[in-house]
Amino acid sequence: MDADEHDPTGLDLASEIARAAVEAAEYGVQLPEPKPVRPVRRTPRVFDEQRSGAHPDERDPQLVGDVLDQIVRDRGWKKRINLSTVLRRWPDLVGEANAEHSRPVHYEKGLLVVECDTTAWAQAMRYAASQLVARLNDSLGEATVLRVDFRGPQAPSWKKGPRSVQGRGPRDTYG
Repeated sequence: MDADEHDPTGLDLASEIARAAVEAAEYGVQLPEPKPVRPVRRTPRVFDEQRSGAHPDERDPQLVGDVLDQIVRDRGWKKRINLSTVLRRWPDLVGEANAEHSRPVHYEKGLLVVECDTTAWAQAMRYAASQLVARLNDSLGEATVLRVDFRGPQAPSWKKGPRSVQGRGPRDTYG
Protein backbone atom coordinates (compact mmCIF):
# COMPACT_ATOMS: atom_id res chain seq x y z
CA MET A 1 0.00 0.00 0.00
CA ASP A 2 1.38 3.39 -0.94
CA ALA A 3 1.56 6.33 1.35
CA ASP A 4 -0.90 8.12 -0.91
CA GLU A 5 -3.50 5.39 -0.42
CA HIS A 6 -4.53 5.58 3.20
CA ASP A 7 -7.53 3.81 4.67
CA PRO A 8 -8.80 5.91 7.57
CA THR A 9 -10.97 3.06 8.89
CA GLY A 10 -7.99 0.72 9.41
CA LEU A 11 -9.77 -2.26 7.79
CA ASP A 12 -6.89 -2.98 5.45
CA LEU A 13 -4.41 -3.23 8.31
CA ALA A 14 -6.74 -5.49 10.29
CA SER A 15 -7.25 -7.85 7.36
CA GLU A 16 -3.48 -8.10 6.77
CA ILE A 17 -2.87 -9.01 10.43
CA ALA A 18 -5.65 -11.63 10.31
CA ARG A 19 -4.25 -13.16 7.11
CA ALA A 20 -0.75 -13.34 8.64
CA ALA A 21 -2.10 -15.05 11.74
CA VAL A 22 -3.99 -17.67 9.68
CA GLU A 23 -0.93 -18.41 7.50
CA ALA A 24 1.27 -18.74 10.57
CA ALA A 25 -1.16 -21.21 12.10
CA GLU A 26 -1.28 -23.28 8.86
CA TYR A 27 2.49 -23.56 8.63
CA GLY A 28 2.99 -24.11 12.39
CA VAL A 29 4.83 -20.89 12.96
CA GLN A 30 4.45 -19.59 16.48
CA LEU A 31 3.86 -15.89 16.75
CA PRO A 32 5.57 -14.25 19.72
CA GLU A 33 3.41 -13.75 22.78
CA PRO A 34 2.50 -10.15 23.25
CA LYS A 35 4.13 -8.57 26.24
CA PRO A 36 1.73 -8.10 29.12
CA VAL A 37 0.70 -4.55 29.59
CA ARG A 38 1.91 -3.46 32.96
CA PRO A 39 -0.40 -1.02 34.70
CA VAL A 40 1.15 2.37 35.19
CA ARG A 41 1.76 3.01 38.86
CA ARG A 42 1.21 6.57 39.76
CA THR A 43 2.78 7.97 42.84
CA PRO A 44 0.42 9.94 45.00
CA ARG A 45 0.76 13.65 44.47
CA VAL A 46 1.90 15.60 47.45
CA PHE A 47 1.03 19.26 47.53
CA ASP A 48 3.27 21.58 49.44
CA GLU A 49 0.63 24.28 49.62
CA GLN A 50 -2.91 23.70 50.71
CA ARG A 51 -5.63 24.38 48.23
CA SER A 52 -9.18 25.33 48.86
CA GLY A 53 -11.84 22.76 48.13
CA ALA A 54 -15.35 23.08 46.81
CA HIS A 55 -16.76 24.32 50.12
CA PRO A 56 -15.91 27.60 51.88
CA ASP A 57 -13.25 27.48 54.59
CA GLU A 58 -10.86 29.84 56.41
CA ARG A 59 -8.49 30.05 53.43
CA ASP A 60 -11.11 31.67 51.19
CA PRO A 61 -11.37 35.46 50.97
CA GLN A 62 -13.27 36.83 53.96
CA LEU A 63 -15.24 40.00 54.62
CA VAL A 64 -13.30 42.59 56.61
CA GLY A 65 -15.99 42.78 59.30
CA ASP A 66 -15.92 39.01 59.81
CA VAL A 67 -12.12 39.03 60.12
CA LEU A 68 -12.22 41.86 62.68
CA ASP A 69 -14.93 40.09 64.68
CA GLN A 70 -12.77 36.95 64.77
CA ILE A 71 -9.70 38.94 65.92
CA VAL A 72 -11.74 40.65 68.65
CA ARG A 73 -13.05 37.28 69.88
CA ASP A 74 -9.61 35.60 69.75
CA ARG A 75 -7.86 38.39 71.65
CA GLY A 76 -10.56 38.73 74.30
CA TRP A 77 -11.42 42.34 73.45
CA LYS A 78 -15.16 41.77 73.08
CA LYS A 79 -16.12 42.80 76.63
CA ARG A 80 -13.91 45.89 76.53
CA ILE A 81 -15.29 47.07 73.21
CA ASN A 82 -18.87 46.39 74.24
CA LEU A 83 -18.28 48.18 77.53
CA SER A 84 -16.83 51.27 75.86
CA THR A 85 -19.74 51.32 73.40
CA VAL A 86 -22.31 51.11 76.17
CA LEU A 87 -20.56 53.63 78.39
CA ARG A 88 -20.64 56.14 75.55
CA ARG A 89 -24.42 55.72 75.77
CA TRP A 90 -24.39 56.40 79.51
CA PRO A 91 -27.18 59.05 79.33
CA ASP A 92 -29.49 56.52 77.60
CA LEU A 93 -28.87 53.95 80.33
CA VAL A 94 -29.27 56.07 83.45
CA GLY A 95 -31.29 59.03 82.17
CA GLU A 96 -30.19 62.55 81.32
CA ALA A 97 -30.48 63.91 84.87
CA ASN A 98 -28.43 61.10 86.41
CA ALA A 99 -25.86 61.27 83.59
CA GLU A 100 -25.24 64.97 84.29
CA HIS A 101 -24.18 64.12 87.85
CA SER A 102 -22.39 60.79 87.34
CA ARG A 103 -19.87 59.20 85.05
CA PRO A 104 -18.35 55.71 84.85
CA VAL A 105 -14.65 55.83 85.67
CA HIS A 106 -13.42 52.23 85.95
CA TYR A 107 -14.36 48.65 85.11
CA GLU A 108 -12.53 45.51 86.20
CA LYS A 109 -13.60 41.91 86.82
CA GLY A 110 -17.32 42.61 86.79
CA LEU A 111 -17.18 45.73 88.98
CA LEU A 112 -18.17 49.06 87.41
CA VAL A 113 -17.12 52.12 89.41
CA VAL A 114 -19.26 55.24 88.90
CA GLU A 115 -18.21 58.61 90.28
CA CYS A 116 -20.99 61.03 91.29
CA ASP A 117 -20.91 64.82 91.88
CA THR A 118 -22.25 64.61 95.42
CA THR A 119 -22.83 61.93 98.01
CA ALA A 120 -26.58 62.57 97.67
CA TRP A 121 -26.50 61.61 93.97
CA ALA A 122 -24.39 58.55 94.78
CA GLN A 123 -26.92 57.45 97.39
CA ALA A 124 -29.86 58.06 95.06
CA MET A 125 -28.26 56.06 92.25
CA ARG A 126 -27.51 53.13 94.60
CA TYR A 127 -31.25 52.49 94.75
CA ALA A 128 -31.36 51.90 90.97
CA ALA A 129 -28.15 49.82 90.86
CA SER A 130 -29.87 46.46 90.26
CA GLN A 131 -31.86 47.86 87.33
CA LEU A 132 -28.69 49.39 85.89
CA VAL A 133 -26.83 46.06 86.18
CA ALA A 134 -29.69 44.34 84.33
CA ARG A 135 -29.64 46.96 81.53
CA LEU A 136 -25.85 46.75 81.20
CA ASN A 137 -25.91 42.95 80.99
CA ASP A 138 -28.63 43.13 78.33
CA SER A 139 -26.38 45.37 76.25
CA LEU A 140 -23.02 43.74 77.00
CA GLY A 141 -23.84 40.10 77.45
CA GLU A 142 -24.74 38.07 80.50
CA ALA A 143 -22.59 38.44 83.64
CA THR A 144 -20.36 41.16 82.22
CA VAL A 145 -21.23 43.58 85.02
CA LEU A 146 -21.76 41.91 88.38
CA ARG A 147 -21.87 44.99 90.59
CA VAL A 148 -21.94 48.78 90.31
CA ASP A 149 -20.18 50.84 92.96
CA PHE A 150 -21.35 54.48 93.19
CA ARG A 151 -18.88 56.83 94.86
CA GLY A 152 -19.27 60.40 95.99
CA PRO A 153 -16.65 63.11 95.55
CA GLN A 154 -13.27 62.47 97.07
CA ALA A 155 -12.02 64.86 99.77
CA PRO A 156 -8.68 66.47 99.00
CA SER A 157 -5.64 64.68 100.34
CA TRP A 158 -3.36 66.65 102.61
CA LYS A 159 -0.73 63.94 102.78
CA LYS A 160 1.30 65.20 99.83
CA GLY A 161 2.32 68.62 98.65
CA PRO A 162 4.23 71.65 99.87
CA ARG A 163 2.02 72.23 102.95
CA SER A 164 1.95 68.68 104.26
CA VAL A 165 3.26 67.90 107.72
CA GLN A 166 4.76 64.74 109.17
CA GLY A 167 2.51 62.67 111.37
CA ARG A 168 -1.23 63.09 111.76
CA GLY A 169 -1.33 66.80 111.02
CA PRO A 170 -4.03 69.28 111.95
CA ARG A 171 -7.42 67.81 112.91
CA ASP A 172 -9.67 70.83 112.59
CA THR A 173 -10.22 70.78 108.80
CA TYR A 174 -12.47 67.81 107.93
CA GLY A 175 -13.13 66.20 111.29
